[in-house]
Amino acid sequence: MDSTSYSSPFLCSVSDAIRVRHYSRKTEKAYIGWVKRFIYFHNKRHPREMGAREVTAFLTYLAVDRNVAPSTQNQAFNALMFLYRVVLGQPIEGLKGVARAKTRQKIPVVLTREEVQAVLQGLEGIYWLAACLMYGSGLRLMECLRLRVMNLDFLHRAIYVHNGKGGKDRVVTLSDELIVPLQRHLENRRQTHDKDVADGFGSVYLPHALERKYPNAPTEWAWQYVFPSSRRSIDPRSGVERRHHFDEKAIQRAVKLAIRKAGIHKPASCHTLRHSFATHLLERGMDIRTVQEQLGHKDVRTTQIYTHVLNRGGSAVVSPLGSVLAVG
Repeated sequence: MDSTSYSSPFLCSVSDAIRVRHYSRKTEKAYIGWVKRFIYFHNKRHPREMGAREVTAFLTYLAVDRNVAPSTQNQAFNALMFLYRVVLGQPIEGLKGVARAKTRQKIPVVLTREEVQAVLQGLEGIYWLAACLMYGSGLRLMECLRLRVMNLDFLHRAIYVHNGKGGKDRVVTLSDELIVPLQRHLENRRQTHDKDVADGFGSVYLPHALERKYPNAPTEWAWQYVFPSSRRSIDPRSGVERRHHFDEKAIQRAVKLAIRKAGIHKPASCHTLRHSFATHLLERGMDIRTVQEQLGHKDVRTTQIYTHVLNRGGSAVVSPLGSVLAVG
């Protein structure tokens, strides 16, 4: 998504400000979308002509009229704060009277061990490997797809997750059962990479100006994605032809299909594998602080939501139905 494709110089300036700060393409797309919605909501007035009152009206509209989720309203809020603070140099302070979207505590969907097994049996190849990493190491989908070869430490049974959610790094466990499949996968991947290099390609995207600091790094094996795309494509920002990581939508579709084929009637997804990882660790007696570190949660209270899953089973509350049916 090149900034030159935006319909106005103003949106291009917003895009440039986002890229200078090394925000992800998804964040850029989301922020640009919210800025455009904000402008259209106020009949195409320029944001420089508006301020706290208009921002308040827009955020309240999202909560009251659109009934958006709290995370959606927060994203819109962050986009507009970025717009006024960074792009326009007019920071907005003390928003008052904003109707907040209602926060709903959701119990995460969790699969049983048997259900996880059934899902994995319905996958193969890259899809199976990715699903095993999400369940076996508690990785988020994008954390899994953004893994580089250097992030896998077979000797110490570890995976190094860099720049995860919130820009945090962490070390997670690597299951013994995945070492040989991953090594075989990388052997095949190396052949593809060597051919790309021989054909004059083979470079990979590097974040935060690392390409300028280490000019040879983009074609080095250690920096390549563990799960690359099956074909090369043009990087919309740099114009360079290279292999990006595997398409997350393809993984999501494959996992959804495997869930349906397994006859599982839960609203499960790729992220459910991560939820199941955490819950099954706690079921086995793992310390909650250790689980927190594995998941990369900033606050242990976020991890504690999985204890609610443990406590909602039949062992927590004995139904009175049995005693009623036994009467007479």
